[in-house]
Parts: sequence; C-alpha cells; structure tokens
Amino acid sequence: MPITSTDFKLPGATAVYHGKVRDVYTISDNLLVMVASDRISAFDVILPRPIPFKGQVLNQIAAYFLGATSDIAPNWLISTPDARVAIGHKCEPVKVEMVIRGYLSGHAAREYKSGKRTICGVDMPEGMKENDKFPEPIITPTTKAAAGHDEDISREEILRQGLVSEADYVQMEKYTRALFARGTEMAAKQGLILVDTKYEFGILNGEVVLMDEIHTPDSSRYFYLEGYAGRQERGEHQKQLSKEFVREWLIENGFMGKEGQQVPEMSDAWIKTISDRYIELYEKVTGRAFEPIDNSLDEINNNIVTELAKLNGR
Repeated sequence: MPITSTDFKLPGATAVYHGKVRDVYTISDNLLVMVASDRISAFDVILPRPIPFKGQVLNQIAAYFLGATSDIAPNWLISTPDARVAIGHKCEPVKVEMVIRGYLSGHAAREYKSGKRTICGVDMPEGMKENDKFPEPIITPTTKAAAGHDEDISREEILRQGLVSEADYVQMEKYTRALFARGTEMAAKQGLILVDTKYEFGILNGEVVLMDEIHTPDSSRYFYLEGYAGRQERGEHQKQLSKEFVREWLIENGFMGKEGQQVPEMSDAWIKTISDRYIELYEKVTGRAFEPIDNSLDEINNNIVTELAKLNGR
C-alpha cells in the first residue's frame, strides 16, 4: 500500500518534521531518520493522491548517487535500513538551494520566454530556444522556504544577506559544479542528459556537507540523449524522465498552485502512469532492475529501530 504519512515512535526522537514528501525524525539531536513517503508535490502543493513505490524510488536513487559522489563531496548519509528510509548526520541546513542548469528548461525557459535574459544575477545568451544547451552550466540559487514557494536569489544577494559565509558559498559552488559534472557523466553512460538539478548543503563540524536527495526525478530533470539533437532542430518537445511531465499535465488542466485553483482529479490510470515513469527513471539512471518492496509501517518502524540500536552501539 502507498504510504502517505508516518507517526513513528522512535527511541531518542526529539523532533519530527513532515515535509512535502519526506517525514524527518531527529534522534538525540545528532541523527536524522528520513522516510520517503509516496506523497507527490508540484508547484509546492502536495497533490491529493500518493504514487505507489515513489518513496522507494527516490530513496534508492538518492542513496545510489550519494555513494557514487562521496569522493567529490562529503555527505550526510550513514545507512539505508529500509527501501524508503535513510539515516544520516544532522547538519545545520544552509538556507539556500543550489540549482544548476545545463539547458534552458523548466523555470529558466519560462522566465526566458517572458523576455528575461537574467536569472539569479546570471546572464542568459540571446537567441536560445527552449531546451537548448547553455555554453556552460549556470548556477541559479533559490532561498530555501520553510513553507510556500522558494524564491530566486543572486549570489550577491545571498552574501549581502549573510545567508552563508563567502568561504562556504564558494565551496558550495565548487561542489555543485563537480557533482553536476559527475551526474552528467553518469547519465550519459545510461543514454540520458542531466538537464538541471538542485543540491542542498548543511554545515557539520564546521564543514560544508551535501544533504538530502540528489539526482532523483524530484530534484532533477533528465532528457533522453538519443534523438535530442533532432528534436531540437524540429522544434519538438524533448522526451524526458522527470517530474516535469506531472507539472505539464497540471498546467494543461489549469493548475499552477495559485490561489483559487483546484488540483485536477487524478485517475487510477494516471496514478499508474506516474508510478511507471518513476520506476522507469530508477532503472534508466541506475542501470539496475527495480525490485519493489512494499513493507508495512510496522516493518519500516522495526527496521529503523534495529538500525538505530546498532548505531548507538558503535
């Protein structure tokens, strides 16, 4: 059964936070237990129906890429005791999300179409079409909102507001570019293009550490490499693996998260389509067959408790 919420009573828990997709439990103020639910959000709104196996897909892709990039940037992850659970170090979050874009897509494309040629203080070349590749990837940060929409912000404004020290911001930029380069390389081996993504960082023992998920369909956009050039020449939509297809469906049905708008009805067939697309992305980006694990809430709880006992005994 899809999991829409959790209410675990974990030993040593001092706080719990229910995000748009994840439920995050703080343990003894030094560990986080992150449970990926099957909730799905778009335009910063949680949609009314869950997506089967979405939480497992997100958690396992994130763990895969955190392991594959740990030589580039230290990260928060310690273990994954369940298909949809990650346990890691509690960091002091930096209130900035590092968005990096290799192509003119999504939010950047919408801004460009409206006539803007600067985003987050970064200039975009004239004469680009939607989904064209930028000469070099651009970093377009956003402020990390506790609720509501994240907001575009420039490097200069981040430093002016003191959201992060200049030294730490420079390190975040360095990690962001290196992580994106690795993600791009790994995607290409699987016949994909990593179009854009976001990274979240925190501070642990005075060091910048990569947090949360990376290179998942919730945080990233992928195109199929085969046929990309031809589709661009013909002005066709790119074939993609990301959550953008959900956003596009919502837009077509009159919903963009604005006040007064109603989320359109999500049929069983549409829910299955979304689930299948998430599973397809897992298999495509990792090169591994997806093995669905449908643990009950009690089983997930027991797996977490057992792992916490091991970690406390270290």
